[in-house]
Amino acid sequence: MKKLLLLVLFAFVTLVTYAGGYRVSVQGQRAMAMGHTGVAVVNSAELVFFNPAGLVYLENKLNISAGASGIFTDVIYQNSDFGSSSETDSSVGTPLNLYGSYKVNDWLALGLGVYTPYGSEVTWPTDWAGSHLVNNIELAAIYIQPVVSIKLSDQFSIGGGPIYVTGSVNFNRNANRTLTDIDGNRSNITVDDSGVSNWGWSVSAMFNPTENFRLGFSYRSEIILEAEGGEATFSNFPNSPATPANGTTTFDAELPLPAELTIGLSYQFHKKWLFAFDYNRQFWDVYESLDIQFGNGSTSLNPRNYKNSSVYRFGLQYDATSKISLRAGYYFDESPVQSGFFAPETPRNDSNGFSGGFSFAITPKLAIDASFFYLRFEEINESYDSYQENGQDVPFGGTYKSSAFAPGLGLTYKL
Repeated sequence: MKKLLLLVLFAFVTLVTYAGGYRVSVQGQRAMAMGHTGVAVVNSAELVFFNPAGLVYLENKLNISAGASGIFTDVIYQNSDFGSSSETDSSVGTPLNLYGSYKVNDWLALGLGVYTPYGSEVTWPTDWAGSHLVNNIELAAIYIQPVVSIKLSDQFSIGGGPIYVTGSVNFNRNANRTLTDIDGNRSNITVDDSGVSNWGWSVSAMFNPTENFRLGFSYRSEIILEAEGGEATFSNFPNSPATPANGTTTFDAELPLPAELTIGLSYQFHKKWLFAFDYNRQFWDVYESLDIQFGNGSTSLNPRNYKNSSVYRFGLQYDATSKISLRAGYYFDESPVQSGFFAPETPRNDSNGFSGGFSFAITPKLAIDASFFYLRFEEINESYDSYQENGQDVPFGGTYKSSAFAPGLGLTYKL
């Protein structure tokens, strides 16, 4: 009873990850329930994402894990100096993940994963105070990752493989703070593209010094999504030679998906208890600017100047019975956004989150995995200072308060 109480307390004195920037850290129900730890945890095919090197240590020949989460987010903006406030629509994101592994022999395993580690969906009220920066944005990147896992000894293995990414983006903002057509409709621009793809790679290793202690390492490369010839729509511009013509044209832009490095450990300190810790470093400094070149000759230059950031994750698992495992976790996620570059398209500050969940074995081969997290971003008074009109800097700032909640459900099958 004391051990169960310890697990409950661990869940309630710690806060979870939606993640900094446009990173979405919900790549497995079992890992999510443990604060998204997993680089040194061997318990399912979720290892395809967290550490492919560990797949060869799974006991079963075939392992499949599938899951989905519903992410409910809420962002409130307020500027008391100007008496303005806005709140985003309570949108629901549904990131999915599917992993499978097959153990060819004692020293070789193959795997395949499909997951969505990056994305953003924010919808502000149309023509709100910051509409010259963003009205709404939908961004998604789907990773398809085949991997190989090779056991070099009972203590050491390596893994990795190529990554194929396909992404899409839909983004709308007003042309500036005041421009309208003759009927008073705000001039705005929408960019839309899908099927934008590129390749990356991953490499990982796992070291098992003892039967109960594991160390893990995983690295995923940076991938640049280059949208070329996407569709841009200019709407409600006045009929003037000084403004772009209404209608559709093309656009080119680049969006980086940064590299990340994870190292961590797991320790089974009792036959029913497992502790895990992951340190994750995300190399956001690749995101210097979001620049858009339109086919009609217009340009949109939007400095971002992100910095590298870290995430500290802790997880705990308790095997309550032969059929039920309980999990809890915590992580602290540093924001990559620097002061003066706080754009309302990704209004996220440093964050803390609580997570929890369980697995229930329906049969020896099939289990239900459930997870949840509640993530609260620290309230912040910040601004975006790089917006210009008529050659003059026009900062946009205020106080942002954000939170996210995500229940998730999945299945694990092993044979």
